[in-house]
Amino acid sequence: MTNTALPTSSADQENDTQLNELHKSQNAVVLLSGGLDSVTCLYWAKARYASVTAVSFDYGQRHNSELIAAKAIAETAGVNHRIIDIDIAQLGGSSLTDHSMIVPDGDTDKFPDKKRDEIDNDAIPNTYVPARNTIFLSYALAVAEVTDSNHIVIGVSSVDYSGYPDCRPEYIAAFQHMANLATKAGVTGHHLSIQTPLQQLSKAKTIELGLSLGVDYGQTISCYQADANGFACGVCDSCALRRQGFAQAGVADPTHYQS
Repeated sequence: MTNTALPTSSADQENDTQLNELHKSQNAVVLLSGGLDSVTCLYWAKARYASVTAVSFDYGQRHNSELIAAKAIAETAGVNHRIIDIDIAQLGGSSLTDHSMIVPDGDTDKFPDKKRDEIDNDAIPNTYVPARNTIFLSYALAVAEVTDSNHIVIGVSSVDYSGYPDCRPEYIAAFQHMANLATKAGVTGHHLSIQTPLQQLSKAKTIELGLSLGVDYGQTISCYQADANGFACGVCDSCALRRQGFAQAGVADPTHYQS
């Protein structure tokens, strides 16, 4: 079955124009890990909002090369950047924070089917960090309040992803509802939205979007176990999805891999 796009009415075009003009006067907070998805979101937000604050987290992850990358990316983009310290590692439960656990090799054939709504617990790799997006979004929500921002941008996707439950659109919608109930901004009529520009995009389409916005993916680090120099392992979930994305987009992979 082929989907046929309906023509855009003049009223819709006028509404889109008004919304774009409104966004140009508003601020946004972007969650910036230093990886492919988050830097795409950063440049997407830069093209839409008056001011952007990038927020990264030192949460006890295996390496800090992604934070070094995030800092360089924010400087290149010319945006405000905050690195917030949170010790999620003390909670355990993830191979990204617990060095006694092994980061599994990626196998794109085993990743969740984008057409399936249910979450298979057996398909969720141990790289899932318990409640990480909820924790990160909560901090971003506080930053949004103090920077007078109307939007939080996060690079979650339910197409090419590892099966994390906190990447689903229903989770994002629920957090946005909570955010507008739990904040001074929300209860005083200053609606806050959670923007997920990559939610329905494959990794290849994400790369195409980023390149159209001027992203230098050579600056990014997506690997779950990059070395001190930021060189990627080439075999983890994140590396497998990233490598597949560049191949499907027909773009040379700028990733620096470990020998």
